[in-house]
Amino acid sequence: MVATELLRRWSLGDGRAAFGGEVWDVRPVAHDLPRRVMLLEPHTFMNRSGEAVKGLVTFYKAELSDVLVVLDDMALPLGMLRARAEGSAGGHNGLKDIIALLGSEQVPRLRIGIGAAPPQMDPADYVLATFADDEVETVNLGVGRAADAVEDWIRRDMRYVMDKYNRKADA
Repeated sequence: MVATELLRRWSLGDGRAAFGGEVWDVRPVAHDLPRRVMLLEPHTFMNRSGEAVKGLVTFYKAELSDVLVVLDDMALPLGMLRARAEGSAGGHNGLKDIIALLGSEQVPRLRIGIGAAPPQMDPADYVLATFADDEVETVNLGVGRAADAVEDWIRRDMRYVMDKYNRKADA
């Protein structure tokens, strides 16, 4: 959803198939950005998303500090953001795969809260389900703030993003 919002903001059309996903090459001059950005939406299974990320990082010889992984998080309340410059996967299998294949926990990440799965629901089914009608507004606000955070990360740095966005969604 964050990738879709960034594509809308930057008026990007179709990407190209590469690295096990779809990639957009966002040029700075055309999009008022201070540097070139490669936006990757992996099409692998989530727990294998490291393959796509590693392919892009290897091909472009990118530093890990120049990578920002955006992911959902059931441990955070709906719409809440949490940015970190490094750390463990925190139970997220997609991030776990990315860390394993890149060989380092020093991968910046932006987590977006989707709330916990209801007790009677399998967590795998929960993360694939659509949001309830009464959650849509909060989700849309969270996605917008996450897209803002990505743009701030591009324009500024991770410290700025952590200081600005690591607080409650309603703060």
